[in-house]
Amino acid sequence: MALQRTFSILKPDVTRRNLTGAVNAKIEAAGLRIVAQKRVHMSLAEAETFYGVHRARPFFGELTQMMSAAPVVVQVLEGDNAIARYRDVMGATNPANAVPGTIRKEFALSMGENSVHGSDAPETAAVEIAQFFAGNEIVG
Repeated sequence: MALQRTFSILKPDVTRRNLTGAVNAKIEAAGLRIVAQKRVHMSLAEAETFYGVHRARPFFGELTQMMSAAPVVVQVLEGDNAIARYRDVMGATNPANAVPGTIRKEFALSMGENSVHGSDAPETAAVEIAQFFAGNEIVG
């Protein structure tokens, strides 16, 4: 297995309900280490930059409004095959289709308020991590 880093966001539906610790416990139970973490309030411009790949999609405005409406927790996770491992513990994007025990099955409120974001590839992870963290903020 390859040691890898991935990027994670605990979305506003998690921070509003004080579930950061519960979600972090699931992340750590999956064998991932949280090597950087901070609570931030994204501006609309930051959310639009972050989700720019979805700009042409009909849900873009709703997504960026939701992500900039309240604080989020951004994280760098590290572990063997961290990207795939985190995507497994997150569960399906639609919580109705998520496997029991996953973050989205247990905590998500809806398809839009689905509690977490995780990188989908090493290249994406590198870009997403760099948007929120300087190298000296990541302590493995």
